[in-house]
Amino acid sequence: MYNPQMVIYEDEHRRLTEVCEKLLRDSMARAIFLVDKVGQLVAACGQTSNIDTTSLASLVAGVTAATSGLANLLGEGEFPAHYHQGERDSLYIALIGEQMILTVIFDNRSTEGLVRLRVKRAGVDLERIFADLNRKAESKESNNLLAEITDEDIENLFSDTF
Repeated sequence: MYNPQMVIYEDEHRRLTEVCEKLLRDSMARAIFLVDKVGQLVAACGQTSNIDTTSLASLVAGVTAATSGLANLLGEGEFPAHYHQGERDSLYIALIGEQMILTVIFDNRSTEGLVRLRVKRAGVDLERIFADLNRKAESKESNNLLAEITDEDIENLFSDTF
């Protein structure tokens, strides 16, 4: 289930970045971006210094939402991936589970077919990491700190005596 307030811990962020870096190498891409559905950049690697990553992330989320609307209009559940070809660079955008959007920027050193194949493999690894994050979040919720506070603690906190 998609959680827009998901916390990504350092270990999982490292794992996400490692998957993106492997995808970058394996697909011969220029850059990889992992974006959540509300347009927040989660991870990036490759040639990103000349790209406004904040704008890219929100535009990728917007185009994915628009594509989802088109799919619904046509009676499809979702278009899980879409491809945009340019003169120099191309974009391959793929949904990863219900939570994330993986964006690959590549040039003529690679092909859509290679990118599609490598994204499919990376998607399995990314979904596994997000499943781990969801389990960790559920575990933390069950160990909620507020559950440890007793009525007596609250009474003492608000009493006039110190």
